[in-house]
Amino acid sequence: MTDTADQPARVTGDEAKRIKREALGIADRKKHHGRAATAIKRRANEPGTQQRVYRYRFYPDPTQAEQLEKTFGACRWVYNEGLALRVGAWERHRVSVGFAETCRALTGWRQASATSWLREVSSTVLQQSLRHLDSAFTRFFKQSAKYPQRKRKHLSRDSATYVRTGFRWAEDTDRPGTGLVTLAKQTVPLDVRWSRPLPAGVTPVKLSVTRDRAGRYFVALLVEERINPLPAAFVPGGRAPKAVGIDLGLAALVTLDDGTKVDHPRLLKKYERELARRQRGLHRKTKGSRNREKARARIAQLYALIGDVRRDMLDQLTTRLVRENQVLVVEDLAIMNLLRPAVGRGRRSKARLSRSIIDAAWGELLRQLRYKCAWYGRTLVIVDRFFPSTRRCSGCHTKGPSLDVSVREWTCAECGAKHDRDVNAARNLREEGMRLYWLVASALPPGRTPPSVIKASELADVLLAA
Repeated sequence: MTDTADQPARVTGDEAKRIKREALGIADRKKHHGRAATAIKRRANEPGTQQRVYRYRFYPDPTQAEQLEKTFGACRWVYNEGLALRVGAWERHRVSVGFAETCRALTGWRQASATSWLREVSSTVLQQSLRHLDSAFTRFFKQSAKYPQRKRKHLSRDSATYVRTGFRWAEDTDRPGTGLVTLAKQTVPLDVRWSRPLPAGVTPVKLSVTRDRAGRYFVALLVEERINPLPAAFVPGGRAPKAVGIDLGLAALVTLDDGTKVDHPRLLKKYERELARRQRGLHRKTKGSRNREKARARIAQLYALIGDVRRDMLDQLTTRLVRENQVLVVEDLAIMNLLRPAVGRGRRSKARLSRSIIDAAWGELLRQLRYKCAWYGRTLVIVDRFFPSTRRCSGCHTKGPSLDVSVREWTCAECGAKHDRDVNAARNLREEGMRLYWLVASALPPGRTPPSVIKASELADVLLAA
């Protein structure tokens, strides 16, 4: 690897402007040329409101479907071209190219005769694609994501984001919360199935149009609304907050500290025979034929069914847990580490374990708990991942030896108590979570409520902020 000191320094100033103009084809700033460039400020939310996404399915007519096909392709092309421009500018010229420069390059692409087809798509949608690219680089520089990769037609999700100037919204006076959504470059409103209304009188801030692999179209509308917190949940007969310890597993998807268990639906296992049958049918079809595309669509439809059932189940489960409890305690799971592929002996059993973890969707469950606690005035306590919740006796707190995954029950050698593995872990999580909760709550000034998320690994920062 080449030492960093031997690499050329970053080019800035007038020389960088010249390289961008002559070598990269990025025009100089013309609008507000005499004013110094300032950082783009995010739009501030209205006080007391939170952003919420409502997702609906819609059915485009042939003209709309054709225009959306062009939009998806143009967004993908602009993202890839912007990525190539930024990577090439740094590797060949040591010049940094940001969001503003890629937007000026987009203007040149739209004016060029070879790429004039970009003018058939709204410029605001293409700019949002470049903004997504800039966000991807920001996450990479913060070391929270991998280096941005090119989007591929048959692997990346078809999506397009429309800001407020890229669509028209007309609320239906007879049915508040529903209305007509007309996208830029289209004249006919979308045929949206309003499964539930939006908040009455609220105009969407932004929307995203997506098409999944099963060919279904969805529109997700981002609105700012006032979400009223739920009434505080207390222990019956007292003023202590009602808390629940939640242990995530595979034998049971969720185990609570009171012994309640929610079964793992095992949707992939349920449909594995049908998936295998459809995969074999796809393998027999000639590549590039219409029959192969039909077979691929049938597989995508089955995966879409599995995903819909899983999301609905998790949504109902997390909503019930948040409504019934004031404090929810979970363990900080390193899910990506658990999904690392094994090599050598045992790799097949490890692959089956990884498949079960993916089917359980622990990450989605924790994500839903996090944002619902923030919405409804609850507190999610995330216990450190190295806390010995499984092998610690919830009665006498004696820490026993490590337990194999196959051991579902064990007896404490100190007090003789017999424990169910998952119930014991949930009880230990609840006790440790409440210790952290009271540690933070006691450090807050009078009248302040604990934050929506208390993470053991970030406890020092939380106490400092208090």
